[in-house]
Amino acid sequence: MSEIPTIFLESHNLKNLKTGFGQFNYHLIKGMYNAQVSDIRCTLYAKDTAPFQKEFGDYFDYKKYYTLHRRSPFRIRKKYDVWHSLNQNVKIEPYHDIPYVLTVHDVNFIDEVSKDLNHESNQRFQAKLDRSHAITYISKYSQESTHKYFKIPDVPEYIIYNGNTLETITLPENHVPNIKVEGPFFFSIGEFSERKNFHSLVEMLAHIPEYKLVLAGNNGTDYARTTLQECIQKHGLQDRVICTGKISEFDKQYYLKHCTAFVFPSLREGFGIPPIEAMRFGKPVFISNNTSLPEVGGTHAFYWDHYDPAYMAYVLTKGLANYSKNTNMLSEAYIAHSKSFSWANAAQQYIDVYRSLTS
Repeated sequence: MSEIPTIFLESHNLKNLKTGFGQFNYHLIKGMYNAQVSDIRCTLYAKDTAPFQKEFGDYFDYKKYYTLHRRSPFRIRKKYDVWHSLNQNVKIEPYHDIPYVLTVHDVNFIDEVSKDLNHESNQRFQAKLDRSHAITYISKYSQESTHKYFKIPDVPEYIIYNGNTLETITLPENHVPNIKVEGPFFFSIGEFSERKNFHSLVEMLAHIPEYKLVLAGNNGTDYARTTLQECIQKHGLQDRVICTGKISEFDKQYYLKHCTAFVFPSLREGFGIPPIEAMRFGKPVFISNNTSLPEVGGTHAFYWDHYDPAYMAYVLTKGLANYSKNTNMLSEAYIAHSKSFSWANAAQQYIDVYRSLTS
């Protein structure tokens, strides 16, 4: 082992900063930078290292990502003291048998790809578990579901919650979004996929005529073009459902600030950062009562137990009525809850895991 332990952060998803994995990579690394520890030395791994070198300077070492690194003969040969696989689904692995930390976000691929444990994706994940010397999970749910389907080696396991990506609100007072919405609206953001269940919001909206619905994210997916658009057409809500496409950080903050409520009927979440971001603005949050979301929302969210449209509308209108009677108190509680999810705390916990493997 070197004099100062070296930690390789398999963080190539930094190239996808608009995705959940990309956001996790970036904010965890930023938290590590802010920690300014001197007893370990981390290497950041990215396709384009220049912007990160500009932001973080020489606090990190840097390694350029190449697709060839996925193939066994071209794996990274440097023998680091700890290898941290920040995302459970990557194909990039160390050449050497070295201490290995695996972060598990979710095992949704069991439902979305194949329940057959001999399937390639499941076998690859099991191999990552088998080589691990420590496993971290972003929620109790992700730990429980991993144990349900896979064989877990006898290694230390940790639950380390993600931080809030909106710990600091940066929205300029005069910001105007690309698509401005007139009148009261609900807001949601995420991948346009079956898992996000956006069409249930459209069906609910048919029961709440005074509101519009703003949905942000990549609206060019098969789900967006078929299930979602067909639902909008069926209920004649073309003028009340606004699909913005991908949006900027400032546009996201604008919609969070000005929406009546944040709505998130997701079917499966390893953690679920958007509801926490909405709470940072003191907004009421309506989410699914499943997977990790009750861990995230705690007693500060309103929950849907199922997705019958009339029922969802009832929960929403009742929740909004309760919120309107206690707006200041509840908003302050939501903001305090959102701030309890800290990337500084998360980064320090990961650093402690590295130390446990190098001491």
